[in-house]
This record gives sequence, structure tokens and C-alpha cells, in this order.
Amino acid sequence: MSETDGPDRDHRRPKGVDDATVEALGKLSEALEVVENARGMLYAFHRMTGQADFALGEAVDLFRDAGHPEIADRLETELVGRNVIEGRWTFQIVEEFDDGYWAEFRDAERRAREELVDGRRHLFEAEMKEDRRTHGRRHHEALPHDRAGESR
Repeated sequence: MSETDGPDRDHRRPKGVDDATVEALGKLSEALEVVENARGMLYAFHRMTGQADFALGEAVDLFRDAGHPEIADRLETELVGRNVIEGRWTFQIVEEFDDGYWAEFRDAERRAREELVDGRRHLFEAEMKEDRRTHGRRHHEALPHDRAGESR
């Protein structure tokens, strides 16, 4: 890889960093990406559960209007506003996840990068890109055209 055809400085491994370290950091980054995806699903669960509760409230009103007050009362007292997990609505689950596991995971990944590669991100992927792309071919450039002149 030449100095003019490759990743920018932030995506080149610092001198002395071995393949095993880059691979380990890549796997840690992959794990964090899975946690980020899980977090998105948790937020989707939070939103969907809230939407379900509001739709349930509308159903209660419709049962009342249709002359079924006993069904409306039962649904309202047993389900509307119910905790989804003992003592918790989904916003509390999301907050606990964000403040605990997610925050610790992100911090651990960042600390490892800072200790081992000056905080650089995605070195494994940047090297994989260099290995897999066809050098010199359009749409296989190392950087976007507007960044091609950046310091390397």
C-alpha cells in the first residue's frame, strides 16, 4: 500500500502493533456492534410496548362504547399501564441497560483502543478493505474523493 493509496492516518495501525492485537480489537468492535444492535432492538421493544399500551387504551374505550363495560374494566385494570417486568416499565429497562451494560461495554472498548492503538477505530476493517478492494479501480478508492488529499 502506498502513502497515496490507502487509509487515512486514523485508520492505519501505529508502529509496533501486531496482527493479533488488531484482530482482537476487531473482534471487540464486532461485539460492541452486536450490543449496539441489541440496544436498538431494546428501544424498538420500548416503543412497540408503548404503542401497544395506547392501542389497548383505545380498545378499552371502544369496548365501553360498544356496551361491554365489564370487558373494558377488566382490560383497563389488568393490562393498561401494567409493568412489563416486575416493577418496571420499558423506559426503566432502557435506562438501566444504557447506564449499566451498554455504557460499560462502550467504555471498555474505547479504553482498549486508547491503550493499544492510540484510540484508532476500525483498524481491522480498514486493513480488510485494503486487502479486498481493487486498487486503482473506480468505486474501490481508499477514501472519498473529497478526502483523498488528507494527510496520511
